[in-house]
Amino acid sequence: MTEIETPKVVKKKLFSPIWLLPIIALALGAWLGIKSIRESGVEVQIHFPSATGIDVGKTLVRYQGLTVGKVVDISIDDDLQGVYVDLLMDYRSTPFLRDETKFWLVTPKASITGVEGLDALFSGNYIAIQPGEGDYNSEFIAETQAPPVAPGADGLMITLTSPSLGSLDVGSQIFYRQIPVGKIVSYQLVDDERIVFNAYVQKQYAHLVKTSSHFWNVSGLSVDASLSGISVKSESLSAILAGGVSFSSNSEDDRAITNQQFTLYDNEDTALGGTQFTLLAKDADTIQTGATIVFRGLVIGRVDKSVLVENGVQFHATIDSEYAHLIGANSQFWPSGADISLSGIKHAARLLTGSVLSFSPGTGEPLAQYTLQEQPPKLDIEPLVLTLTAEENPGVKTGAQVRFKQLPIGQVTQVNFNHDFSGVNYQIEIWSEYQALVTQGSYFTPESALAIEASLDGVSVNTRDLDTLTIGAISLVQGNSNKQSPLTKPLHLFASADKAKQYFNSIEQLNITLASADGAGLAAKSPIYFKKMRIGEVKKVTWQSNSEDFAITLAIEKEFKQLIRENTVFWRNSAMSIDASLSGVKVDVAPLDGAIKGSVSLGLLENGQMGNQHHLYGSEALALATAVPIRLTFSATTKLSANAPIRYLGHQVGQVESVSLNADLSSVDVNAYLYGNYADKFVATDAQYFLVDAQISLSGITAAETLLTGPYVSVLPGQSAKSVNHFSGLMQAPAALPGDDLVVTLKDNSLGSVKVGTPIIFRGLKIGEVKHYRLADDGTGVIMAAHISDKYQHLINTSSQFWDLSGIKVDIGLFSGAQIDTGSLETILAGGIGVATEQVSSTENQLSSNNAFVLHDKPEPAWLTWAPAQTKSN
Repeated sequence: MTEIETPKVVKKKLFSPIWLLPIIALALGAWLGIKSIRESGVEVQIHFPSATGIDVGKTLVRYQGLTVGKVVDISIDDDLQGVYVDLLMDYRSTPFLRDETKFWLVTPKASITGVEGLDALFSGNYIAIQPGEGDYNSEFIAETQAPPVAPGADGLMITLTSPSLGSLDVGSQIFYRQIPVGKIVSYQLVDDERIVFNAYVQKQYAHLVKTSSHFWNVSGLSVDASLSGISVKSESLSAILAGGVSFSSNSEDDRAITNQQFTLYDNEDTALGGTQFTLLAKDADTIQTGATIVFRGLVIGRVDKSVLVENGVQFHATIDSEYAHLIGANSQFWPSGADISLSGIKHAARLLTGSVLSFSPGTGEPLAQYTLQEQPPKLDIEPLVLTLTAEENPGVKTGAQVRFKQLPIGQVTQVNFNHDFSGVNYQIEIWSEYQALVTQGSYFTPESALAIEASLDGVSVNTRDLDTLTIGAISLVQGNSNKQSPLTKPLHLFASADKAKQYFNSIEQLNITLASADGAGLAAKSPIYFKKMRIGEVKKVTWQSNSEDFAITLAIEKEFKQLIRENTVFWRNSAMSIDASLSGVKVDVAPLDGAIKGSVSLGLLENGQMGNQHHLYGSEALALATAVPIRLTFSATTKLSANAPIRYLGHQVGQVESVSLNADLSSVDVNAYLYGNYADKFVATDAQYFLVDAQISLSGITAAETLLTGPYVSVLPGQSAKSVNHFSGLMQAPAALPGDDLVVTLKDNSLGSVKVGTPIIFRGLKIGEVKHYRLADDGTGVIMAAHISDKYQHLINTSSQFWDLSGIKVDIGLFSGAQIDTGSLETILAGGIGVATEQVSSTENQLSSNNAFVLHDKPEPAWLTWAPAQTKSN
């Protein structure tokens, strides 16, 4: 019977993974669609008066330099009053599109106040946007001009009102004490009667604008001309050309708030105002409208108008605000005209201008009305008498005024020579009410009849009155102390404020004396610099015969005294220094004043390094290397020149600064420097300096590099604890040099062909050379110093013999015939000294400093057979 298999039942899966693909594709498509719609941009419409300067597809919309949209369409509005400009804005700009958002067209614009929209000159016109507050909006009306303050700017906006525009324009600057602090950003006519200016003050200067500030126009030039002089004032060149506004500030008052309104006055006098009052007189015979009010010869106010009243004439007058503190309840006024007498005419100008109102100060609160006196009041107070001294008379005569801040406070009563005719003495009187102005440290300077100050900020021409021109005047400059000046000591009358400053600076200056071998081309008044900033000057340069150098006295100004420390160094400056290398050329030019007069620079070494505050180095490099100055004396035959190196075993340890011929014409003085880190051993009393120059002989050329560079100085260190700075130099190397452990002394009747460099030969091999030779003290022969190299010194001992190998030796005998003895080609041409040793070197036959060998003409035959087995000791 066939068995039937049971069928397997498989459950069908509810979800197949293949369906994930269309779901993912659908999600991706939806996301791309949403992203495309979201980033497609935002449409905005702006109404402009015209489409001039706007191109479809080209004109961009920018916010702080970033492109946020562009123009996509332009159409004419229904009323034909302008055009609609359609913009496509970046989708990220949506938060900026609010009711108060502003759009305007930026185009290049040049005016006398400056250039605006300069970037549009290169990139083309563009539409700028300034985000604002409010609800979302997509329709706007374009601004006719840029907003007063650029986006992101911070400062103070205020308004100024004036009855006329004057010379002001958009961009005219606002000044405070001639410093530009803001500008006029816009103006408009209001009520057909006044001009309202919108002004912007920069943030860092906004605190200067107070609720009590006064603003006035400073456009153009202000000329005040009268018989007493001419005064021409201007705020700056830009104010002359483009107009400007200035203002006052009182630090004690409250700060102004945004959009606070101020009145714009025509000039400073009107703005600052003064104290107003009235004068009552019987008639107006002596005083007219416009008459000036004078105190001690200085104009402090004026009569504004005159009015007829029941009991006489009433004058309305004003005292300028800067002198308002002088007027008080007991002040007095009286007319003063020209004074004609047999001695001459005093105040002759008043014959043409009329009388003035003289004034005496008072105390207490000023009155609303004063009575005009017919005669000046009598003053019974004795003046303060002082004596002034000056080097010469600057044109001040008896009767000249003494002034303080242009206000007369006394007069000169006497001018004469002092007792030894070395200067001029002045006796002056200071009126009693100004006696307290003379304090300790006070001094006086003469006034100029004509003063001209010209700069980029403006031109100021000031003239004084006729008295200043004819008899002169002097001004008091107060000292820093509040204590009264002692009356027993004469005060100074300096020729100028600069002379006074120099005098007081010299008292507090720090004086330093430096030594220099050649004076460094300096003279009195040569400047001293620190990092190219002037910090003092050379006081004097004197020759010191005992040390044969120059003493240079420096005067360092008091505020730079702290620069004089243990690590301070000084060096002379060159008018121009050029440092050329493969990396480039560096040209350093000294300041003009220093280039003409010569100059000194001060520098600071690194902390921990000790500088020399008593020597003037020849260059910055030597100063910063803490070089030690030395002086060498060589024979006049030397060819040594400036900047030649000083070397020890081939290493440069210093350099020559200058070479000068001595008065004896047989020697030269060499001023040189040793670098600070090497100087200790080379200034010892037993240090040796010698000249190294090329020597050309048949044996070759020694010091060949000096053929190109010139000779140099070599030095051997000393061991002495004492040091000196003056050495006698040798024209050739001394007998002993460092590194040569064995020096052999050879004696011969004559020098023959031996020269410096003649080789010492052992079995045909060079083991040393002659380094020095000299005539014996008794003149009977020549002593030569042969230096044996360190690795061959074991070959030489007391049993050694030396002979001359130079040239060709011929021995002719009658029966023996001719015998010719020659060495190598080198010994034939350049000479040489042979050596042979009989015994093995040991402690018994080792050489001492007293050993000397005779240099034989030829060797004994037995010498040539010596061949001891020498062993080099460790």
